[in-house]
Amino acid sequence: MLNWKGCLLALVMLPASVMAQNAHIVRFDLNEGMKSFLRANQFDVTGVNYKTNEIEALLTDEEFANLSSQKSAVIKFSFPQNLSAAPDEDYKNPDEITDFVNDIHAKYPDITSIKVIGKSLEGREILAIKISDNASEDEVEPTVLVNAMHHAREVMTPEVTTDMVDYLTSQYGTNAEVTKWVDSTEIWVVPMFNVDGNNKMWLENSMWRKNTRGGYGVDINRNYPTGWNSCNGSSAYQSAQDYRGTSPASEPETQAMMNLVASIKPVFNISYHSYSEIVIYPFGCRPKKTPTAEAVEQIGAEIGKKIDYKPGTAWELLYNADGGDIDWMYSEHQVIPYVIEVNSSMQGFHPSYAQWRNKTVLRNRPGWMHLLNRLNGPSLNGVVDSKDYQTIKIFKTGTSELLQTYKINPDGSFFVILKTGVYDFSFEGLKVKKLSNVDISQKVSVSF
Repeated sequence: MLNWKGCLLALVMLPASVMAQNAHIVRFDLNEGMKSFLRANQFDVTGVNYKTNEIEALLTDEEFANLSSQKSAVIKFSFPQNLSAAPDEDYKNPDEITDFVNDIHAKYPDITSIKVIGKSLEGREILAIKISDNASEDEVEPTVLVNAMHHAREVMTPEVTTDMVDYLTSQYGTNAEVTKWVDSTEIWVVPMFNVDGNNKMWLENSMWRKNTRGGYGVDINRNYPTGWNSCNGSSAYQSAQDYRGTSPASEPETQAMMNLVASIKPVFNISYHSYSEIVIYPFGCRPKKTPTAEAVEQIGAEIGKKIDYKPGTAWELLYNADGGDIDWMYSEHQVIPYVIEVNSSMQGFHPSYAQWRNKTVLRNRPGWMHLLNRLNGPSLNGVVDSKDYQTIKIFKTGTSELLQTYKINPDGSFFVILKTGVYDFSFEGLKVKKLSNVDISQKVSVSF
């Protein structure tokens, strides 16, 4: 049994009018033993704070009663009330997101297009907006994807994505950097992904996390095929906040994101979540690392430095997490993907809009901007005949040490993100073409 001595614990009772059942936000000391205990008991871990070394969880009445029975080892203390507050009405609901996307497209029709990537369980359209100089065309350009709100209660996350859309469209043609990004990249934004869950969050339960399957909900970000139900990083119980569903990709929302990624083949992705002020990269299960760990970790660390968030894998920073979107994107479509958890425990899921909205989006701009700039290299890009070449093998120069195998896109394009270094490349398929001693310190373009 875990020794509770010295654990910090905070209690807030949420109003019955806000929650479907009364619940308690509880704060503990952050350590490996506590993280393991919370996961073993399938508590809803809401966030961590690495600056104060604390971790929070949302407990039901029954869970809290069992915990608080150990009175001799539990210390209560005051807790910021904003973690129990319902969200400000200034945050966007699904209808307001639809209005925003339509308004932006009406204002900037030449550089935007709208795509319905799928429909939710309740029939709501899940929208993506594309920003590019020829938005109605499919150009051979690198693609970047950004999405928000896999989890319904994380109301700040669509503010980051809508700010990105607003910034890129309003600055195009006057800001040289923005104009270059839009002219040379296809930028896709899904401003609110879990539209049903967010609607339920506004109407019924301000701490609702999942979609609305059967009234109990499935955690969409535990429903992707890669690693599904593989490392005790999700739950088989419908009542759990991280319930993974009956099978991989069982949810229409999951399928919508998978179809979008398969069609646009992004180089980078950011999935915005809250809260914890961390940057997460693959993989979610201990102790798996990415095959191209150096580049993935380096870029994650660079983002973390720019926005002052702590980088790492989910299992390092939080807990094992299986069936997540970034693991699937990386494994199946070689996307370099990140989860960015905005805000800290001092703001929680529902921070004051007036106090924190602008601070949060401004703080996070350098993160997505860094990925757009990182497309300039170090990297290898180009277009080949996809009938002749299907893969690129990347070797440590002068050796047979295979560093990475990259699948060329169906249209023959490729965009390989690398660390600065000297590499050998072998383009393979019906034909073989080798490039030796290629210095990758910037964007290197090749075609043949």
